[in-house]
Amino acid sequence: MFKSFISKVLANYTTVKENKWKVNPKDSQQKLFYQLIEKAKNTSFGKSHNFSAIKSIKDFQANVPLQDYETLKPYIERIKQGEKNVLWQGKPLYFAKTSGTTSGTKYIPITKESMPFHIEATKNALLHYIKNKGNANFVTGKMIFLQGSPKLEEENGIKIGRLSGISAHFVPNYLQKNRLPSWEVNCIEDWETKVDAVVKETINQNMTLVGGIPPWLIMYFEKLQQKSGKKIKELFPNLQLIVTGGVNYEPYRQKMLELLGGEVDVIQTYPASEGFIAYQDQLNSEELLLLLDQDIFYEFVPVEEIHNENPTRLTIGEVELNKNYAVIMSTFAGLWAYSIGDTVKFVSKNPYRIVVSGRIKHYTSAFGEHVIGQEVEKALENTLKEHSALVTEFHIAPQVSPKEGLPYHEWLIEFEEKPQDLTVFAKKLNQEMCLQNTYYDDLIKGKILKPLVLTRIKKGGFNQYMKTQGKLGGQNKVPRLANDRNLAEQLIKWIE
Repeated sequence: MFKSFISKVLANYTTVKENKWKVNPKDSQQKLFYQLIEKAKNTSFGKSHNFSAIKSIKDFQANVPLQDYETLKPYIERIKQGEKNVLWQGKPLYFAKTSGTTSGTKYIPITKESMPFHIEATKNALLHYIKNKGNANFVTGKMIFLQGSPKLEEENGIKIGRLSGISAHFVPNYLQKNRLPSWEVNCIEDWETKVDAVVKETINQNMTLVGGIPPWLIMYFEKLQQKSGKKIKELFPNLQLIVTGGVNYEPYRQKMLELLGGEVDVIQTYPASEGFIAYQDQLNSEELLLLLDQDIFYEFVPVEEIHNENPTRLTIGEVELNKNYAVIMSTFAGLWAYSIGDTVKFVSKNPYRIVVSGRIKHYTSAFGEHVIGQEVEKALENTLKEHSALVTEFHIAPQVSPKEGLPYHEWLIEFEEKPQDLTVFAKKLNQEMCLQNTYYDDLIKGKILKPLVLTRIKKGGFNQYMKTQGKLGGQNKVPRLANDRNLAEQLIKWIE
């Protein structure tokens, strides 16, 4: 009871504090910008980009072109060799190791100045939930976050690991007794072995909060159900909250609901190795509050300009609603005008709230249609509403040169429950895609493309594919969209 009471007091305090910066977020961002420039002006990057002469955001944009991991990699390599004051003052505390689509393994710096914001944002997301719900009962039960191993490597005094594993070292003391799994189980590297061990440790516990990305929550819940023969709400009657992030929850919602056997509150978050970007601050809306007072100065590039030599770079006060923007960040970890590869849409300016619309590199546009993640997820969601079906995972690839007939989009779908008529399902899905993307609609009507082709993947097929890639578990995600058939061709062995 005491923990619950204190949590409510802290929730009230935090939401009042958050409301102060929401009143004038543009000032918060500008203040943050000048702090960043001042702190980094004597670093190697700051000197080579003349930070000491920067007096305005326009100066910064003139001096610092957009960066990605490849352009920052030479600086990262110098830091890995032990050099100080390269991108930020001193040396990072950590490198968050993450897989890139073109760069292989990426090493994202986390500094003593940036790390607290990763932790504070997670805590504040939970406190907003408590404030909105008026209920903090979950803090008295057991909580689990399915995450990477907290075992860390070390290179020249910098510890290296997955962000979720690094974060495991910062769980507050007052939550340690409530936290599962045990340290030993959390350190298991093989994901399937780890989930089995997590099931064994948690199946008889009073679980009140479960966190993780949706595909791995589903895997955990399925194993719990297999072992107990019970729905999750029956097994954990006090389960109050699911905290998720990494991918859009909506395509997984129906499957989760079936496994749970009843409604459980869900809070979505938007963490990245580069910084904690946003979280859901309302109970009944999946819009995410953009965090504008932490350690990230934001710019936004219209997505159609992201590959231009001199793209338009907008600050928070210049964005428009319902337009796709690439997210550009400069941070207390020494990332400068850095494109994280995500695209967002603003759905509110008071306060600034966003939805994640896709990835710059994850789209399908073999025919100029530029289909993005948000569109395919909405089309699938609308189709599932009309059919008794559940989808576990899916991937879309273009078929540019079929053996006969017109080109098409191939949807490779793993069903938990198949629709009664796959042909009717595919026809409805194609209609929904035409409604979501006018360019796709034009290509279908103009007989440039034929309607999408649906290919069924066996149950467990996507997990088996991820296992062959060494990417089963943790924060690894199946790319939903592609401009080639590399992944589609590898999935052929699991076609049903």
